[in-house]
Amino acid sequence: GIDTTQPDLKNILWTNPNEIPGNGKDDDGNGYADDIHGWNFLGGSDGKNVDEDSYEGARIYHGLMGKYDGKPIDESKLSKEELYEYKTWKKAKEKVEAQAAEAQNNIIMVGWLKRDLPKSDSIIKLSMNKEVYTGDELEAYEATTKVADRAKLIMMAAFEGFSMKSSTNKEIIEELNDYYSGEEKKANAIMEAPEDYRGEIVKDKYNDFSDRYYGNNDVMAAHFMHGTHVSGIIGAQRNNNIGMDGIADNVKIMMIRAVPNGDEHDKDVALAIRYAVDNGAKIVNMSFGKSFSPEKKWVDEAVKYAETKNVLLVQGAGNDNENNDVEENFPNRNFINGGSATNYMDIGASSDTSIKQINNQGKEQKDLVAYFSNYGKKEVDVFAPGYKIYSAKPDGKFGFLNGTSMASPVVAGIAALTLSYYPQLTAQQLKSILMKSVQAPGFKVMKPGTDEKVNMSDISQSGGIINAYEAIKLADALTSQKTKKPVKPKIVKTKKG
Repeated sequence: GIDTTQPDLKNILWTNPNEIPGNGKDDDGNGYADDIHGWNFLGGSDGKNVDEDSYEGARIYHGLMGKYDGKPIDESKLSKEELYEYKTWKKAKEKVEAQAAEAQNNIIMVGWLKRDLPKSDSIIKLSMNKEVYTGDELEAYEATTKVADRAKLIMMAAFEGFSMKSSTNKEIIEELNDYYSGEEKKANAIMEAPEDYRGEIVKDKYNDFSDRYYGNNDVMAAHFMHGTHVSGIIGAQRNNNIGMDGIADNVKIMMIRAVPNGDEHDKDVALAIRYAVDNGAKIVNMSFGKSFSPEKKWVDEAVKYAETKNVLLVQGAGNDNENNDVEENFPNRNFINGGSATNYMDIGASSDTSIKQINNQGKEQKDLVAYFSNYGKKEVDVFAPGYKIYSAKPDGKFGFLNGTSMASPVVAGIAALTLSYYPQLTAQQLKSILMKSVQAPGFKVMKPGTDEKVNMSDISQSGGIINAYEAIKLADALTSQKTKKPVKPKIVKTKKG
């Protein structure tokens, strides 16, 4: 969700011009009543909303266990769709088993921190005489007692462990609790079928894609930190002396809620893309992803639909320092029946060599690439700033967050900026411009998750970091040439990797 009351965002929210607020009617006939600022596909008709959800791997593993577990399967006799389903189940089984073992270890490792953090926070608040403080403020604070000094060590272990020193004590406690809850779900996934969080609230016929007019208009709902921060990066109101300026001026944010605190469902993703396209969006930012996509055919059709309507899709590559050429991240540009979308961009997260990062091994590093970012010579198009990014937060606040979820809206924002000056550009031309105008570093970078130094062209198609100024220059040159002689930019096509 998004905080619709955020002072830096409230004036740039998209408003449906054909809908009359609050009358309970579908005035514009699009199937969604009172969709004033967007739609919530994770809501029930009774006003309830899905907050947390399970992991897709667990849903697949338990959902298809009766069909495949312990049974002889002749893959040569399966259709393309059946083979995809079976291979997806096998992969889910392997991942669920591996994640369960890893999660058990993680629970043991952070269990003491979860137990001691609230008490340590109370001690620090009393010692600093502050209800809210950041990790940076705590680091600079000199404790005057042994009790406060120990509490500081515990709190700093959390701030540094999650690379969130710029965040507040309230945010780090919430982050730790969410992480612990997620690890518990993974640990239990091997034994227990996940709860149907979504089905209990949404109550649609999930397996019937024609049953698509469900949800409610509560685009704020729960857990709106992520969406608020992402929206601010793209288009927080500029030159208003509030907080920060978004990348793009003259932009409207259409809010579509389809991702819970857990893995999103393919039906919601597919319908969210279609809703955005049908209601006039030209760029769709997708700061989410998962390891499995059982109903990928629905998402593929939505991506193709966006392609026919000249809409650019921009997605974060993921935060697991994995090679997306090897480990698929969903959704993606590659169609289950072959071919790939030309209107799709996958974004890795860059950093700044002057910024100290704390990687997964607890080591300090200063590098141009964020230590957590996924990468891929074929699958990742460009890198964009995604470490210690300042943007809007709920309740009128502002602060830093990390992730390819932050890198993706940087690219979406630059795409919107470029399109606002040159609206005649197609989605394919816009993608080509953004990729051709990158800044390629003149040195090697750290391959995420390793100590190996590589060229940026080894971990992305474009071999560089997004550059707004160069993108505008290239767009201007392209459109100027077209008045003399039409020039078709080269489209970089990808193959499934």
